[in-house]
Amino acid sequence: MSTILAGIPGVAVFLDDIVVHAPDLETHNKRLHGVAQALLDNNLTLNGEKCCLAAPAIDFVGLRKLEAFFGFLITIMGITFGYEYVTVKPDQGKLLTGMFVPYCQGCGPVQMQQAVGIVGAVIMPHNIYLHSALVKSREIDRTSKEKVKEANKYFFIESTIALFISFLINVFVVAVFAEAFFGRRNAEVNEICNQTGSLHMNLFPQNNETLQVDIYKGGLVLGCFFGPAALYIWAVGILAAGQSSTMTGTYSGQFVMEGFLNLRWSRFARVLLTRSIAITPTLLVAIFQDVQHLTGMNDFLNVLQSMQLPFALIPILTFTSLPSIMSEFANGLVWKIGGGVVILVVCAINMYFVVVYVTTLDSAWLYVLAAFLCIAYLGFVGYLAWLCLIALGVSCVDIGGRVCWSLMGHTDTYLLNDIDGNGPAER
Repeated sequence: MSTILAGIPGVAVFLDDIVVHAPDLETHNKRLHGVAQALLDNNLTLNGEKCCLAAPAIDFVGLRKLEAFFGFLITIMGITFGYEYVTVKPDQGKLLTGMFVPYCQGCGPVQMQQAVGIVGAVIMPHNIYLHSALVKSREIDRTSKEKVKEANKYFFIESTIALFISFLINVFVVAVFAEAFFGRRNAEVNEICNQTGSLHMNLFPQNNETLQVDIYKGGLVLGCFFGPAALYIWAVGILAAGQSSTMTGTYSGQFVMEGFLNLRWSRFARVLLTRSIAITPTLLVAIFQDVQHLTGMNDFLNVLQSMQLPFALIPILTFTSLPSIMSEFANGLVWKIGGGVVILVVCAINMYFVVVYVTTLDSAWLYVLAAFLCIAYLGFVGYLAWLCLIALGVSCVDIGGRVCWSLMGHTDTYLLNDIDGNGPAER
């Protein structure tokens, strides 16, 4: 029997038992159908009464529970940071003006870094992979175009709601910091914390320098200004945010390893590796530095995530524009233009930040290192953009000694062959 089923991936045979393994339910059903067909071709039958489906709990039984727990954490963040927002009472008129008018009086590179960090915090690149992978967990009839259209509609609504809630939570946090801390002096905060009996008043020296706050100091100042409840509610919100971010990062890493690297490890090994990668830098900073450096590292990671966005956004626009992959669900002209504009804006912001950051370096070898990194970064982004333009149907972007074809015909076949490394398709 093992010889009969040797050509089917994910199938193991022991005596008269057959085990069919697959990463998802759809692939499992296809392989099971292949097993049944192979046995039928050799005049063998399956005992249907002995068949059973054993699926990993997190993939089929517990996935909804995991998503519900993410929703619970996000709800905690919304309630806690919303409470801080209501308590601080920022100026709603100025907030709406700043939200829709891209202008900041007296702002410089530091403020620009924070703005770029907000973009990276709202649209995290690894969550784009997570949302793409979660589509496979929904049991729908993918052979029915109407069912796929209906699923696309609800996934669009789900993603829109998730991004809006994320944006709203970030508005709460930014508005609280701006209203409560902007223009404050260290001496003023020290005096107020002294009056409330805070044990952390020494963090704010008696001078007239402008108050510098981070996640840690921000909670302490909120406690001094608005009472202990604001401090502890802030702490609960930060804890929920950290758990949600770490868990989604770990789960995204699982899909990346399975899809990109074809690594199908046990759940324990995946969690151990991804959690170790996530927590090791934090532990090193916590052991050898102090909590202020942890906040600085968090700001840098937000900016780093923003710089990684092109590596997630450009391939998405590329592949969703290919009819060979998406069939009639490929992007239309409006989505192509809109997606291209969004990617262009994100890349422009990132390039500006890179230029500003490089100009602050005070060492020749750092300039050289930054130059090499920038060249590599720009080169890779440019390569992805080139492939994306081909997928979008740009008529003449193929360079490097090849013939420039009109890309309105077999664009998808050419691009997929080029990505696979099999050379350009015949025209």
